[in-house]
Amino acid sequence: MSDVAAWLSDWMPRQRWYAAKGVAPKLEVRATLEVELADATLTTYFVIDRGGSTAVLYQVPVVARSTPGPADHALIAEVEGSYLYDAPHDRAYAEHLLDLITGARVTGRGATATGHALASPGTLVSSRVLSGEQSNTSIICDLEGGGAPQAIAKVFRVLHHGENPDVTTQAALTAAGSRRVPGTLGSVTATWPDTGREGGTATGHIAFVQEFLPGLDDAWRVALVAAAAGDDFAQRAFDLGVATAEVHATLATAMPTVVAGAGEIAESVGSMRRRLALAASEVPGVEQYAARIAALYDAIESHAWPLLQRIHGDYHLGQVLASPDLGWVLLDFEGEPLRPMVERSRPDVTLRDVAGMLRSFDYVNGALSHANPPVDASAWSSTGRNAFLDGYIAESGVDLRADRALLDAFEIDKAVYESVYESRNRPSWLGIPLKAIERLVARSAS
Repeated sequence: MSDVAAWLSDWMPRQRWYAAKGVAPKLEVRATLEVELADATLTTYFVIDRGGSTAVLYQVPVVARSTPGPADHALIAEVEGSYLYDAPHDRAYAEHLLDLITGARVTGRGATATGHALASPGTLVSSRVLSGEQSNTSIICDLEGGGAPQAIAKVFRVLHHGENPDVTTQAALTAAGSRRVPGTLGSVTATWPDTGREGGTATGHIAFVQEFLPGLDDAWRVALVAAAAGDDFAQRAFDLGVATAEVHATLATAMPTVVAGAGEIAESVGSMRRRLALAASEVPGVEQYAARIAALYDAIESHAWPLLQRIHGDYHLGQVLASPDLGWVLLDFEGEPLRPMVERSRPDVTLRDVAGMLRSFDYVNGALSHANPPVDASAWSSTGRNAFLDGYIAESGVDLRADRALLDAFEIDKAVYESVYESRNRPSWLGIPLKAIERLVARSAS
C-alpha cells in the first residue's frame, strides 16, 4: 500500500497514545505483520517516529476492508479503494488476537509474533474498545465457553525491548494460583528490527489478555467516599495490608529473588539521592530538608535490607479493585511509567510498594482538604495507614516498624517524587507531599 507513513502521519498525532504532542511526526515503517482474515486484511505496522526529542516505536494494527466497516469513528483513511480502520475497533482483530494468544505464530516483513497461552479464552461474542486510555488501547471482549465471561485485551501502542512486567508479573501470579489479580489468559510477544541492538533485533510484548472484572470501584474511590463520610475503614485497610503481603509472598516464590548486597543497596540509595537533588533544585520546600534527608539516606546504607524481588512498582489505592467476591484485587504491574522498561522488571524492595500505599492514604486526606467544603480526614488517614501496616505485618510476619528508618526513607523518597510532580502539574497540592516530608524528617531526628 503506497506511502503508509503519509496517511499515518495525518492520523497518529490525533490519538491519545501518541507521545510527541504538538510535534510533526517523522515516521518510518520498520516492519509489518500481515494476516488474511475472513473478510478483511490485517496489517500490523511497526512504526518508528523521530519527530520528538527521542525516537519512539509504535504498534499500529490496521484492518483494510473493500467496503465501509461498522466502526466509522475508527476510520484512518481511504487509500487505493480500501477503507483502513484502527484495528482494535474491529471485531475481526479481536478474534485474531484471541486466536493468536493460544500459541499461534505470525511471520511478516521483518517481524514475527508468537502467542503464549495460560488458559483458553473461549469464543468471542462481541468486542468494544475501552475509552479514556492513553498509552495503551484496551479491548473488552465478551466471551462464551472459556474460563471467564469477559476478558480485557491490552494492545501496547508504544513498544520496548524486553519483557513487560505487567504481563510477566501477573502471569506468574496466575500460574501460582493467586486470586489477588485478574486471571491471565495469555500474551503476545514480537521480534522486530532494531539496528541499535546487538544482533539487529528487539523482542518485547505487544499484547496481553486477562480476565475483566466489570463494575468494580477502585480502592481510591472507595476510600475517598469513606473518608468524606467519616466511615470506619480500619478493617478494610487491614485487609488491604494482608492482600499486599500475600501478593509479595507469592511473587517471592514464583519469581527470582536477590540478596540486597552492598552494591544493590548503593544503587537503590543512589537513585534516591538523584531524585532528592532534582527536587531540591526545583522545589524550595524540599531544599530546606535536603541535608537531613540525605543524612537519613546515608544511614540506611548500613542497615540490613530485605530480599529484593518482583514488586508492583507503582502501588497506590487507584491500582486496587474492591471485589465483593475476591476482596482486594491488584492491577497494573507495569511499574513507574517514567522508568525504562528494563529497570521495571528488576527485583526491588517490597518496602517501595508499602511506602506507595502509605502515601496514597495520606493523599486521601490531602484530596479532601481541597474539596468544597474542605474535609479534615487527617485522623482517618492516620488510622488507615496504621491498619494497613498492621495487616501487612500480620500476614508477612515481618515487623516493618522494627526498622522504621528504612520504611521512612522509602516513604520520603516517594514524597520527594510527588513534590516534583505537584510543583510541575498541580502546585495547589504541593503542600500534601511537603507536609509528609516535614513529618517524616522530624520523626527520623527524634
